[in-house]
This record gives sequence, structure tokens and C-alpha cells, in this order.
Amino acid sequence: KDGYRYLQDYGLGPATDKLVKKQMELGPRDRLSQAFWHERQKGRTVKTEYGDVVYLDMTHLGEAYLMERLPMICHLAESFEGVNPVTDPVPVRPAVHYTMGGIRTDIHTATSLPGLYAVGECASSGLHGANRLGSNSLAEFCVFGKVAGENAAKFSIEQGELTVSASLKAQAQAAIDNIAKLRQQQGSENIADIRKALTLTMEDHCGIYREQGLLQTGLDKVNQLLERYQNIEIKDKSENFNTELLMAYELGMLLDVAKAMLVSALNRTESRGAHQRLEEAYNERDDDNFLKHSLAYFDHGEVRLEYEPVNITRSQPRKRVYGAELDAQHKAMQEQAQQEKAEA
Repeated sequence: KDGYRYLQDYGLGPATDKLVKKQMELGPRDRLSQAFWHERQKGRTVKTEYGDVVYLDMTHLGEAYLMERLPMICHLAESFEGVNPVTDPVPVRPAVHYTMGGIRTDIHTATSLPGLYAVGECASSGLHGANRLGSNSLAEFCVFGKVAGENAAKFSIEQGELTVSASLKAQAQAAIDNIAKLRQQQGSENIADIRKALTLTMEDHCGIYREQGLLQTGLDKVNQLLERYQNIEIKDKSENFNTELLMAYELGMLLDVAKAMLVSALNRTESRGAHQRLEEAYNERDDDNFLKHSLAYFDHGEVRLEYEPVNITRSQPRKRVYGAELDAQHKAMQEQAQQEKAEA
């Protein structure tokens, strides 16, 4: 807020007038978000009606460069904030961007239910590990979308007409009955109010940084929201194109996912990728105890966790470094290579 380029204080410097990949404002998004969190804790952010922000100043790049390289950013800034990036700094803040967990699948996109395939943000094959690399989601969609389609078609051809068990039919009918029951609910709770409360709860208690007390309070709040969800009101009773019913149905699933995330985060007493714990005892990666996937199951409304080993085929986990620390690492590697060459 005072014009100071604070990212140099978080291992992303040094601050220069040159654009350097992976440094300062061009650093990785998770590191930028973490730095913002610390600045907000120190009271250095700017309060607005949409929450705390910092200002991204791109005015030095000039109109021609911005219009050529960042036309969409300029359009969004003017449309939603009334800010022209050519002449004024843009208010920015972190937001949820991508879910790395999801339905457990194998490398062929198959789930544990024969014939059901999942891909993209709803799926979790282990491709992204604990922290997705920028733009990898687009590559994932292109590659695994094709894989899913081919395998689904192959399964359909090879299996022919499936015999559906009585238990599976009963589950399907139960789901249909639940939706019909949901449509007829006449409670007093507003869907939008619960969804907004869920959003704020997850941002405050299961966001950029996590801590035992924060996570437990978040879990308690989500449990309260689940109770309120049982008393929601759906005014639209129609059977066709009922968007209110769809929102209500999705809200129930959002609450379940939120609860699974909170329980998983509480039990992962380490820091890994996008999961960062504030406690000193848990702020480093613990490969001895947590180099494994968290699998969440629901038993009568409560989350049961199981774990599965990570299958590492090539690259072992290692510390991520940027800025001056990255430069120092590269320099050390070059010096070591030169020394080994000289000794040879």
C-alpha cells in the first residue's frame, strides 16, 4: 500500500527494474499468496469492501505492451474494478483457484466403480502431487480427456450390456428419492446464506495457512452448516430446469467436500505443497510419516481417513527455492560441476 515491493522480503528478490522469470511479481502463485497472507497479518494490506488487497502496478509496462500481452487482464480490471492498468495500479488478492484432490482414479482415469471414469479438477490421479504447476491443468485436460474417452469407449465395447445388481439399483433409487425429497423441503434456511458462510469459513480456517485451532474451529462451523442444511427452503418446486434445486444439491456436496478437506488437513501434521501448517513442529515436509495420499470416506456422516503410499516413478520430493536462493543453488551446482570436471 506504500509502494514497497514487499516480495523481496519473502525469498523472491532481489527487486530490480528487469522482468525476471520466477522472481518478484513473476514468482509462483502459491508463494505470492503466502507472502500476501503474511503482509495482511502485519497490517500492510489495504482494506476494501471486497476484502484486503495489495496493488499490482503495471503502469511502467506501457499501453502497447499491456494491450498486446495482457488484454484480458486489462479488460477484467476495467470491467469489475473500473481501473485502467495503463494508468493506475490494480487491486489484487489471493483466491481459491484449483482443487488438487478429487475422486481417486488410476493412470487410465478409471475410478473404483467399473465403467465410471473421471478426469480434470474432479479427479485425483496423483499427477499434480501436493501442488500443481502452472498451466498443467490445460495439459491434463487435453491428455487425460482423450485417455478417459478412449478407455470409456473400450470398456463399453468389451462389456456390452451390463447387469446391474439389486444393491446398485437400490442406491440409484435412493439418490433419486433424496433429490425429490430435497425439492419438497420447506425449511427456513436460505441456500445462498449457507453457501456464503461456507466460503468464508473455508477461506478463514482452511486457506493459505492452516493451524490446529483454526482447522478445528472450521470443522465445527462446517458441522453447524450441515445441520442448517437439513432445514433449507426451496421455493421452486418445478421438475424442469430447476436451478435452485441444482444449487441446493451442489451445496450438500460442497459441505461434504469441505468436511473431508478439514479432517484431512487436521490429520496431516506437516507442510507439503499447498498444505502449509503454521505450527513450528509441522512447518516442514515429513516424508517419513506423510509421503502418502489421504483417502476420505464417509461413514454415517463422519469422515474416515485411510492412506495410500505415493508411487514415485522419477523425481523424488525436494525443497522448492526461488529468487536469490535459487540463484545461489544454481551457482553452487555450476561450481560443483566445474570442480568435478577439473578433477576428472
